[in-house]
Amino acid sequence: MSDAQPLYAKVKEHILDNIRSGAWSAGRRVPSENELVESFGISRMTANRALRELTSEGFLSRVPGVGTFVKEAPALSSLMELRNIAEEIAQRGHRYSSRLIRKGPFDSNPALAEAFEDRGLKQLFHIVIVHEENGVPVQLEDRHVNPAVVPDFLEHDFTETTPTAVLLAATPVDELEHTVEATLPSPEQQRLLGIAALEPCLALYRRSWSRGKVATAVTLTYPASRYALYSRHRTGERGTFSQ
Repeated sequence: MSDAQPLYAKVKEHILDNIRSGAWSAGRRVPSENELVESFGISRMTANRALRELTSEGFLSRVPGVGTFVKEAPALSSLMELRNIAEEIAQRGHRYSSRLIRKGPFDSNPALAEAFEDRGLKQLFHIVIVHEENGVPVQLEDRHVNPAVVPDFLEHDFTETTPTAVLLAATPVDELEHTVEATLPSPEQQRLLGIAALEPCLALYRRSWSRGKVATAVTLTYPASRYALYSRHRTGERGTFSQ
């Protein structure tokens, strides 16, 4: 560490060196302000600044009354692919679980009829489910399904499988549409996801078509601090974009 560095910067570099080397893994408690004061011979204000800046930069997570911990990088979910979230979580070596909130028939309305491109649509299937990673809610799924495309959808046990797994097994997917928005959670979303009113969320709205019909329309809401969406696609020749 350079002698020209401010004291708080030296403390930050010490903590970052331990994180980047793997000596301090995600979830490990880092030294408290008092411990840093004793180890470095610095003021409490200097120790507080180092921890505060590393928290705002996304390296640490501070839990009032408990301590400061190395923050785990947010999980990634593909934006453009239909992937089973249970498999994604298992591939990371983590435990998947879910809470079924609603499941049943749902009367259509003009907005849903438009979304499903069927003015004569009378009824849909509806499911709301919270997906959890290591017991922490990471995705709220609010899905409507076209009974004409997947007539046995509600017969499945969604404590044993996921809606995406059922849909992928039932019918081919010909086309996908995605819209992503940054939102603040509704009171119900706050309760189901266990987040605060001002916790930013990512809302992914997706429609999928099968054999010329809209099969499903779903809104997937993610706490932004726990999940990230990504997409990677190959471009056409000479840098032109594929259509």
